[in-house]
Amino acid sequence: MGLSRRLVFLLRISESHGIIRRYFVVNGFDGALTMLGIIMGFALAEPTNTDVVISACLGAAIALAVSGVSSAYISEVAERRKRLHELEQAMIRDLTHSAHGEAARWMPLLVGLVNGMSPLLISLLIMLPLWLAKAGLALPVSPLLLAVLIALAIVFLLGVFLGRISGISWLRSGLQTIVIAVATISLVYLFS
Repeated sequence: MGLSRRLVFLLRISESHGIIRRYFVVNGFDGALTMLGIIMGFALAEPTNTDVVISACLGAAIALAVSGVSSAYISEVAERRKRLHELEQAMIRDLTHSAHGEAARWMPLLVGLVNGMSPLLISLLIMLPLWLAKAGLALPVSPLLLAVLIALAIVFLLGVFLGRISGISWLRSGLQTIVIAVATISLVYLFS
């Protein structure tokens, strides 16, 4: 069995699709709102060197990734071991070398990677205008404003994704997440 087919099989028997999808959205949303907050903080402050903004955003993105991978991995290992033990008790046999045992070993790693890579990749996308400005590329608007617009677009798309999954209006779901992003911007503005 090929690697991708084996992975799909392990996802199915471990029922991990929903968990992975939730972690992708939840931590992606965290990454987008964290970048939005940092960028808004810099936009409202005195003019700052782009390198400082990039460093702050990159530091937060890396911290979100490490936190996401490690926290999800640790908690998923515990949950998978518990489930495997319960299944072994019910079947009265050792399942370490079965497909269920393999899923219990590999799914925590996959869940952890998704949980950590989601905010990292989304953060890097939001930071793209900052890198382009640093490279000397002329942008139609300020790199901070463009980064905020990208963050808002990503938050909206995450809402659309959730709307499609839940079977509710994608537009309504997307607008709900935009309201949360605008509330974040308002709070940063209020406390700056």
